[in-house]
Amino acid sequence: MKNALKQTVMMLKMVMPMLLAVIGLVGIFKTYVTPEMIKALFNGSTLHDMIVGTGVGAVSVGQPFVSYIIGGELLKEGASFYGVTAFILSFVTLGVVQLPMEFGIFGVRFTVWRNLLSLIFAFIVAFVTAYSVEMFG
Repeated sequence: MKNALKQTVMMLKMVMPMLLAVIGLVGIFKTYVTPEMIKALFNGSTLHDMIVGTGVGAVSVGQPFVSYIIGGELLKEGASFYGVTAFILSFVTLGVVQLPMEFGIFGVRFTVWRNLLSLIFAFIVAFVTAYSVEMFG
C-alpha cells in the first residue's frame, strides 16, 4: 500500500505540470481566440475544415488528453466535427516539429513514410468518424 501511494504521488508530480499547462493554454485560448476567428478558420466545408484541422494539428504536437480538451473547446466555439476530428488525429500522430529528431533516430525514409501514412489516415479516419457520428447520432 505504501509503495502504491508513493508511485501515485510520483506520477501526480510528473503529470501536474502538463495539467497546469493545459489549463493555462485553455485559458489563453478562451481569452484571445474569439468564436469569429474560429469560424473564419473553419468555414463549414468538409474538405477545407479537414485540411485546416490536419494542418493545425500537425504543427502543434502534444499528448492525446490535451487534444481532447482543445478539440472540445473548438467544438464549443463552432468548429466543425470534421475539422476537430482531423485536428485531434494529426495532433497526436503527425509531428512536423519533431521531424529533425525523428530523422536522427529512425532515419529519413521511415520518418517520411510514417508521416505520410499518418497524414493520409488522418483524413480517412476523420471523415469516416465524423460521417458515422452524423449518420448515427
